[in-house]
Parts: sequence; C-alpha cells; structure tokens
Amino acid sequence: MPQGRRKVPFSGKQKKQQLLAKKQAKSSTSHNLIRNLKDEESSDISEDSDMPRTFGENIEKINMQPLKDPRSKTNRYVLQFHRETPKELREMKEEARKGLVYRSEQKMQLGDNYFQQYDFPIRPKWSYEMSKEQLDGNENRYFFKYVTKLEKDHYDDMKSLSFCELNLETWRQLWRVLELSDIVLIIVDARFPTLMFPPSLYKYVTEELGKGMMLVINKIDLVDAETVLAWKQYFEQKYPHIKVVLFTSYPSYNLRGKQESKYGLKIRRRRGRMRMAAEGAQQIYDVCHKYVGDEVNLGSWEQKILEERNAPMDVDVDEDEKLISEQTHEEEKDFAFEEHVKFKDGVLTIGCVGYPNVGKSSLLNAVMGRKVVSVSRTPGHTKHFQTIFLTNTVRLCDCPGLVFPSSTPRRLQVLMGSYPIAQLREPYASIRFLAERLDLVQLLALKHPENDNEEWSPIDICDAWAIKRGFLTAKAARPDTYRAANSILRMALDGKITLSLKPIGFHLAKEKLSTDPGLVRVKEIQAMVENDGNEDEDDCFSDTDTEDVAGVSNDGDNEEDEDANSTLTPPGSSRTVNPFELLGSPE
Repeated sequence: MPQGRRKVPFSGKQKKQQLLAKKQAKSSTSHNLIRNLKDEESSDISEDSDMPRTFGENIEKINMQPLKDPRSKTNRYVLQFHRETPKELREMKEEARKGLVYRSEQKMQLGDNYFQQYDFPIRPKWSYEMSKEQLDGNENRYFFKYVTKLEKDHYDDMKSLSFCELNLETWRQLWRVLELSDIVLIIVDARFPTLMFPPSLYKYVTEELGKGMMLVINKIDLVDAETVLAWKQYFEQKYPHIKVVLFTSYPSYNLRGKQESKYGLKIRRRRGRMRMAAEGAQQIYDVCHKYVGDEVNLGSWEQKILEERNAPMDVDVDEDEKLISEQTHEEEKDFAFEEHVKFKDGVLTIGCVGYPNVGKSSLLNAVMGRKVVSVSRTPGHTKHFQTIFLTNTVRLCDCPGLVFPSSTPRRLQVLMGSYPIAQLREPYASIRFLAERLDLVQLLALKHPENDNEEWSPIDICDAWAIKRGFLTAKAARPDTYRAANSILRMALDGKITLSLKPIGFHLAKEKLSTDPGLVRVKEIQAMVENDGNEDEDDCFSDTDTEDVAGVSNDGDNEEDEDANSTLTPPGSSRTVNPFELLGSPE
C-alpha cells in the first residue's frame, strides 16, 4: 500500500466478490470463447423464437460430482445431452396413459435412415506452429458452431433432437484414438446394429484417413442365429470396405448356466473368472493378420489364442479377479499431436470405438482372457481412452462411448443403453416402445391392476409390475410406478427381456436363412452347448435373487461382475419358501 494513504475497510462480502472475480479470471479460455461467440451467432436467431439462443442453455450434465477443489478434473468427461422441456415432459406423461398399439414383426425392420444427413465433429486442421491455446480455441470455436448449426437445423425442420454427446473433451478422445490407430474397430450391439453404426464414421475412416475398419457385432448370444447372420450379410453388402466380425464376451463356457423360461425371459449366470472368447478373438486375429501381412509379427497373439482354445475347462474356479491395472495406461494428452506412422515401432494399434453400453470394455477383457479394464452398465463409465498391450506387438485403445448425432428416437436410445436409466425423467415412452413390440403382459405374467378386460397402457404395465414385485411408495404405500419402469428397462438393457431389430426384408428371407451354411459358423461363435445337467433348474430360478435381477436396489453404477450371479424367478412360478412351514406339519 502506498505510504500516506488511509486504510480502507474491506468487508467479507467484498472479499467473496474478489475471490469470485479471481476464479472467473482463471477459468479456461473455452468459456471466454463461447461467451464471445454468443454475440456472433445470436444474429441468426430471431428475438421471438422459442429456440435456445445460445449453445449450452438447455444442456443436462449427467453424473456431475460435487468438487471441493475447483481445479479438479473429475467432471471433465461427464455426459452432456439436451434436456427435455417441461412441455415435452407433460406431453409424454399424458401419452403414457393411452392404450398400446401393438406392432407387427415387419415394423421392427430397420435400415440406416436415422443417420441420413448427419455427420460428426472431426478435428479441425492444425499445425505444429500452433500453440496449445490456439489449438484449444480453434477446436472450441469449431465445436460451438457445429452444435449451434445442429440445433438450428432441427428447429427449422421441426424435428426433435435425439441424445448426442455435447462434451468436447469426449470427442477429443475419439479424435486421438482415430489418429493413433492402424485399424479401427467399431463395435455395435447385435440387437440394434444399424442404430450404432454411423455411415459418416465409416466414410471418414476408410476414405479420408485411409485406414482399415472392422465392424464387430457384439452380444450375439442375446439374439437368434438367423438374425445375426442377416445383419452380417446386410453390412457386407452395404459397406464393401469393412470386415464384419461376430463376437460375444460370454459364450457358454463363460457362463455357469444359461436358460430361457417358457415365457421368454433369459437367465445368464456368469462365471467369476472368465476365459478368452477364443472364437471371436480368432476372427479378429484373422482380419488383422490379413491387413498387416508380414509388416508386424503377430505370432505371439496367435499362440496365445491357440493355447486358450486348447486349455481345459476350469470349472472349479469361481473367484472374482482383481482389476489388472499395470498393463493399462489411461491417456490424458489432449494436445499431444503427432502425424500417424503406420505400424510405429513394429506395433499394431487397434482402436475400439462405439456407443455406450455396446460392450467395448467387456470385449477387451474377453480378448485378453482376464479383466484389464473396468466395466459398468452406466453410460460414460469409461472416462478417457485407455491403451492395453495384448502382446508386445499388439496394442488396443479403448475409446469412451460416444453417442453420435442422429434422429434416433430418444425412447429407443434408452433401450440401447445410450442414456443412464437412473437419470431418466420420463421412462414410460421407452416402456411403450418395448411393450408394443414384445408381449410384456405374458412375458412378465402381469395382471391388470384394475380390470382384466381393460386395455393396457405403459402406466398399467408399470403398476402391475410394481404390485407383483412389491414396489410401494414409502408414505402412501401406492405402487411405485417409476421404480417398476426402472426395473423393466434394466432387464431389457441386460438382455433378460430381449428386443432385437431386424434388417429390411428379414421376414422374406427368414426361411432361406434357416438353411444357410453360415448359420453353423454363427452358432460356433456363440458356443451354444447344451447344459451339462450339473445345475439344478431351481438354482438358476431362485426366489432369493429375484430382487437383484430387477436391478432396482441400486442405480446401475455397480460393475457388471457384481451382477454376475443375478437370476430370475419365472413369472407365475408357484414355488415359494416358507420358513414356518414345518410348524404346521404333523409330528
């Protein structure tokens, strides 16, 4: 303080304002950039428009964590989606009380219509002369304009914008994986493959980057073999430059039991210690070997697969494996740019890309034959991409799950696992979509809560399931409809209730597919073997584990192996356990 100046009182309120101003000054340049761009873009939107004037005004951040340290990066990679308006929520709740309109099998046939006229954000041009701040500003400016244009196009066409990733940090992870990879694996769920395969990504990787691309249709154990074969033929015909591989992380030898009740509910009990899914791993190896030729030595990978296929079944091992982290490197360099060098240092780099919940991390664990990355049913569990060395010459890069821009209905995206079920504000639209294509009433053996002759609505189905399961509200003891809807959606996500879409023309080619020679190969990859009879059926359909399978006691944040032994009681089962039964028996 200069001499001769009188001290001025400084109140606590002024001190808070000073600290707040200092904190804002230290904020990232992206915030300042977006603030400046708001004025540039506002001229394109009229004053009387109902459209959000600026990017970010109607964005919902999923699973935000409270931070004690403002410098923490915990929330750096959180999922960001557009939030439904109150008007949309009211309309959806009113729609949930209307009766179901059942759809035929032909209505479940689908192409790539939802991706037409959609692209995805790609990294803008850069050079080594650019500083970190220039790169950051350039990418933020590009991404802001991309999302603003996306919002404006939907508003002009009177279309509803589906869930899509709005976090630039997550898109940067994809850019980094595409830069590093020699071969890009795009992984899709066998139940919804065309909804998870953006043609714009295929075109960008094969044409602009000039890299190899492999489509892995995962979770084929949840779908019948005819449907899997039909999807394989569909992608091979429509995308000739892509290699299609069929895969399941849980073939029969990684399960302690797999049964299907007469109602159609599927029950899978996973082993604590998983083996390599050798059938699928062999396919991936064959494609990679053909791509690299003699430029990379893949002998150690081939030997590893052969040893696993010839290894005896270790049926007695049932211990949870600890996460092997010493071989996993989590990459956090956003600005470490480098030109791609094919097979750098004699190492083949395989990038794994896909939507949330398609099983990318599970696939890596199945290929490795042990748990190397953490998995969860919650979208956004993988925060930033991870590199895992399969062998000394093969490196895998696991990219976080990304929801690409499309016009896919939000109710269907929930069933795909693209949005956390626990965060849903209105789950009944997804229940309607499921119930109109599957007979949930018979599947779950439901009884109408009011009258057997009444038509069913999504609310009625949830009420009936809540009554059947004993889901009641705390105060008034009314059926907990929201909890019941949450339970049904979790069962659908886990594959216990299976809804699978079909390629266009499937109903006409179904008979031909049943005699196709490729069907045998599909079943071999599924490793479908008969139950050895060592397990009692009552063990797989126990009453004590019924609560676990519904998945309502948690928010879905637990890892998959914590749900490994969850089972399901068949609807309508008369088997009950009464601990006081012996008291009434004659002596």
